[in-house]
Amino acid sequence: MTSEATVSSAEEVQAYGWAARDSSGILSPFYFTRRTIGINDISMKILYCGICHSDLHLAKDEAGMTIYPIVPGHEIVGEVTGVGSNVTKFKVGDIAGVGCMVGSCGSCTNCTRDFENYCPKMIWTYNKHYPNGSRTFGGYSDKLVVEEHFAVRIPDNLSLEGVAPLLCAGITVYSPMKHFGLFEHGKHLGVVGLGGLGHLAVKFAKAVGMKVTVISTSPNKKKEAMEQLGVDDFLISRDQEQFQAAMDTMDGIIDTVSAPHSLLPLMDLLKTDGKLIVVGAPLQPPELPVFPLIMGRKLIAGSAIGGMKETQEMIDFAAKHNITADVEVIPMDYVNTALERVGKFGSGLLRPITNSCRCRIMAIIFNLRAKEKSGELKFPSSASRSRARLVFDCSIFLQ
Repeated sequence: MTSEATVSSAEEVQAYGWAARDSSGILSPFYFTRRTIGINDISMKILYCGICHSDLHLAKDEAGMTIYPIVPGHEIVGEVTGVGSNVTKFKVGDIAGVGCMVGSCGSCTNCTRDFENYCPKMIWTYNKHYPNGSRTFGGYSDKLVVEEHFAVRIPDNLSLEGVAPLLCAGITVYSPMKHFGLFEHGKHLGVVGLGGLGHLAVKFAKAVGMKVTVISTSPNKKKEAMEQLGVDDFLISRDQEQFQAAMDTMDGIIDTVSAPHSLLPLMDLLKTDGKLIVVGAPLQPPELPVFPLIMGRKLIAGSAIGGMKETQEMIDFAAKHNITADVEVIPMDYVNTALERVGKFGSGLLRPITNSCRCRIMAIIFNLRAKEKSGELKFPSSASRSRARLVFDCSIFLQ
């Protein structure tokens, strides 16, 4: 962990956001600076930004790598307010999205293959430094300046609050489904966890005609999963009879759970040559069941978000099939309570979940503008909250 102030330059603009200043993870109002627009940059008025579980990890320095003060947020949707002279993809007034990264070297093998997300010099949207030493600050703020290459075009038919979580949760499941050959009509996909990542994996899979089985700790989510999301089957993770009946039936599994859990029961569900793709990130490493891998020629792999070309492809696919995240709307001053909820109710394959919040919160939208205009705050039903991702509305910053 390190602590440092913003690195200033001769060209900078004032910005406002919410930052954590120590490992308590508590966020409060924060003034800082962003660079002015370069020739390859766009500037954005941030309209919506999602809350990801990694925001909580980094705000609390749970990985021992946080640079304070930290402004989280990497599921950003906003209106373009300015463009550099070399920009061709956007014009003022367009809606753009920015996900987990804002820079890379541009010349390594990964970058030249459109895998910027695996570039050794990839720059995270927050908690990193640009090559000139200046800090990156995330989307819990009013404005952003970013290189055109690291922003995606948002189609008109997608709700802005619903599209924000696709920029992290959406691409996190879309990329491995495509790369590992699991994104095909008629194949059988298992999805572990029905939170932010999980419910989007379900939506993508059903859009191409896959058979989908959700694996969950909570039987209370079965009706919602099957009736609202169109899931074909639903396994309770502690029900050995259900698992026994489902052995050797799945072509692949997307494991979205960030809590510690055993991989062995999941391996048994795979067919020969089946693939278990881990996209959740438990802090405690799992045990590796080698014997089932050998005897079934099975694969355990990991995946981290996606490159910019693939992220735009994912957004365009979502627009074609009208896929957005389910979201929950909250006021900005609820941010610390929201992060507490994310930590307390994060779903795990083997973790009991309370009825008051039956799975990992997916996205809450901090809608300050709605609160200000109506004086009311409308929350979705508890069933919808089981997969609603936290997103906040930043437009109030500029009013």
